[in-house]
Amino acid sequence: MSTGIIVRHSRGCVTQTNRDAKCTCKPGPSYRAEVYDSRSKTKLRKTFNNLSEAKGWRHDTASALSKGTMSAPTKQTLRGAWEEFIEAAKADLVRKVNGEPFKPSTLRGYEQTMDDHVLPELGSERLSAIRRRDLQRLVNEMLANGKDASTIRNTIAPVRVLYRQAVDDIPVNPTARLQLPSSAGRRDRIASPEEAAELIDALSKADRALWSTAMYAGLRRGELLALRLEDVDLPAGLIRVERSYDPRARQFVTPKSRAGTRAVPIPKVLRGHLSAHKLTLGRSEGLIFGATAERPFTGSNASRRAETAWKRANKVREREERPLLEPIGLHECRHTFASLMIAAGVNAKALSTYMGHSSITITLDRYGHLFPGNEDQAAALLDTYLEAECGPSAGQSAGPQGNP
Repeated sequence: MSTGIIVRHSRGCVTQTNRDAKCTCKPGPSYRAEVYDSRSKTKLRKTFNNLSEAKGWRHDTASALSKGTMSAPTKQTLRGAWEEFIEAAKADLVRKVNGEPFKPSTLRGYEQTMDDHVLPELGSERLSAIRRRDLQRLVNEMLANGKDASTIRNTIAPVRVLYRQAVDDIPVNPTARLQLPSSAGRRDRIASPEEAAELIDALSKADRALWSTAMYAGLRRGELLALRLEDVDLPAGLIRVERSYDPRARQFVTPKSRAGTRAVPIPKVLRGHLSAHKLTLGRSEGLIFGATAERPFTGSNASRRAETAWKRANKVREREERPLLEPIGLHECRHTFASLMIAAGVNAKALSTYMGHSSITITLDRYGHLFPGNEDQAAALLDTYLEAECGPSAGQSAGPQGNP
């Protein structure tokens, strides 16, 4: 018999009492293949019903072990592995795939979702014993309990990171090929062009520049907190996004992704607000929206002031029997910016750059439903372009009998 293959007979087989006798197992004996992993100093074993399968598995496993693409199962639990990982990540001993450190806000989010959803269900299981079906069951249960697609995807994200780090300690990655719910159906609060202008106008002059930058430049909250006067280049018509701010950690950090460092165009509707705000500050350096030149504004205070202003405006609008303003958040202003850019005809690649997304796929997944999706819309965009370039008579000379 081949080295590493052990023939296993049933208890009733005559070979149990007479090794020289002919096997009487029905339908036949089984074959246990064994491979030694020198790194973990343990054996990997698997039993098969026929010899050829046992030989094939042993050959493939030995090859995978030698290449480092497989390892013997670890006895460490998911909870233990997670605790080691999170401490190492906080100490900057492990990093993301692109070599950048994990942001404190990212790690806080990971800890929260692991504590809420993953560890209570799977924390005591061995890291190497968890299979795709276990994680799929968790996903399905969360979906059945009414959790939205974003929450479910955010729950799996730290598990993926953990197993990527533990690739040398597990025989198979259970996060591969999971079936996750799509978030394409989600809709965010988006203000119309008229509504956006009315929301801004209802604010105090001191707050208009902040909310206009969120609405017409699409900066994230942390990027607004960290924006400096020197980052706003009015002559060039650009806002240069070079950093963000983490309120919980109370520190300035790099943007959310490498693509987050970017230049965003300043439209005319925003230029006036920024110019007036700069004049009001009377300085050329420091935080443009900060409580001081060095101390960022507080997001909750900014939202509270805005909501108070909109309530005050709504009292007047109610007396005048005009439609009431619907309050909006800073991040919803970012969604509005994306919507306005798409409606203006900005292509997906350019929008992805202005939004600071790490790939165009993120932009399309998030805002794809807003792009023109039928023939009439596509034709209207082309007509608008041709009329702007050639005049209103473009395409009319051929007449009804013109060639296609």
